[in-house]
Amino acid sequence: MRIPVVRRTALLSLAAAWGAWAQGTPIDWKAQQAETLARFRALVQIDSSGPPGNETRVVDYLKGVFAEAGIPAQVFAQDPARANLVARMPGNGKKRPVLLLAHTDVVGVQREKWPMDPFAAIVKDGYVWGRGTTDDKDKLVSNLMLMLLMKRSGATLDRDIIFLAESGEESATEVGIDFMVEKHFDAIDAEFALTEGGSVTIEGGKATAVTVSTTEKLPRRARLVAAGTSGHGSIPRLDNAIAHLSAAVAKVSAWVTPLSLNETTRAYFERLAAISPPGRAARYRALLNGKPPAPVERYLAANEPQRYSMLRTSVSPTIIKGGFQANVIPSEAEATLDIRMTPGEDAGKFFEAMAKVIDDPSVKIVPSTAKRPAGAPSGLNTDMFRALEAVSKQMYPGAATLPMMMTGATDMAELRAKGMQCYGIGPESMDEEFAAHGWHSDVERATASSIYKLAEFTWKAVMEVAAPK
Repeated sequence: MRIPVVRRTALLSLAAAWGAWAQGTPIDWKAQQAETLARFRALVQIDSSGPPGNETRVVDYLKGVFAEAGIPAQVFAQDPARANLVARMPGNGKKRPVLLLAHTDVVGVQREKWPMDPFAAIVKDGYVWGRGTTDDKDKLVSNLMLMLLMKRSGATLDRDIIFLAESGEESATEVGIDFMVEKHFDAIDAEFALTEGGSVTIEGGKATAVTVSTTEKLPRRARLVAAGTSGHGSIPRLDNAIAHLSAAVAKVSAWVTPLSLNETTRAYFERLAAISPPGRAARYRALLNGKPPAPVERYLAANEPQRYSMLRTSVSPTIIKGGFQANVIPSEAEATLDIRMTPGEDAGKFFEAMAKVIDDPSVKIVPSTAKRPAGAPSGLNTDMFRALEAVSKQMYPGAATLPMMMTGATDMAELRAKGMQCYGIGPESMDEEFAAHGWHSDVERATASSIYKLAEFTWKAVMEVAAPK
């Protein structure tokens, strides 16, 4: 049956009206900036450096905000000083929940490196300066604003939205994500999770890429322990422990571990090649058959080390210990290796291969206990990833959405091990700006505008998967 034009117009108007009602009162994002900035600064001003953490101070602030907004919240604490907070915005239950998490602890600071108080959250030159501005109180305030705006807008939801402010991510997961997963998983169980791990790359004042982390490498540290005969430093020995250790460290540092691509890294380099100049594009495409020319690998190792690390299990010597006096040959020396394994790497076989590379019976490899569980990478064909791509195209026309494997570790590992589909997002930043002032840097800072955009991005992505269609 053909519908008359007037009736079709009326039906389209009705559909548009329904969509606006389902998503609640439209958000005036410019009008939210003052509150977003005020709450961001308030969170950064709470010193939650771990150790000792004292994340309960952040939880107390959040409890007050949620109580004032009429949003019920629960506190879960293994350590009273390091509490976690969960709040929930209920939906109609047609679909499984979305979990929004951000950690409340920050790494410590060397105050002498900062030109201002790292916990004053000073606003200067368009930046908010302070520890935690990029890791992870930018995500925390974005998630907080989403919950507040969700409550105020009266949006209808097909899914519950769960807010988790978690402690201990930087160095004590046992009080945070491990505690919540092992003891209170029912409070945070969800189909999808959004947290830290991505970014929006700005080049020449324009967004060129929106990076979404979908998997991450697994920390699997080890020690190399060399044994020899102790003695007087004036009598050189062939079994000098420090000499053998030094040779072993040099060998594993030079070791080119096998290249390994997965769905995430393959898509990352395919999409990156599509937006890169010809020379760079050719290098990225050369990786896709799994056997790139050696010069390509050497170029990436020297000039793009993070991308080189995304291609393989990496080994970085980080600590060396040996000897106690200049004229004494020690009987033992050791080195710590920070090993980041690609998903699916067989740890036993990897250490067997390392032993063959070292080829020295006086040097033992002592693997450390794994702190993070292994989990399958999150999919690129899910409602959440499609939503992130759609919002990226809307907010950053012309920018590519790049799924990425993080070389660092996050609390998504514990959630992926439980089968949750997890995605890392982040604020706008220029590469050189992030290198100098990003995660864990001496002088951490974020532009206020990037925080506003992250809050908007988070809202739109969540509404894309949670609002009735």
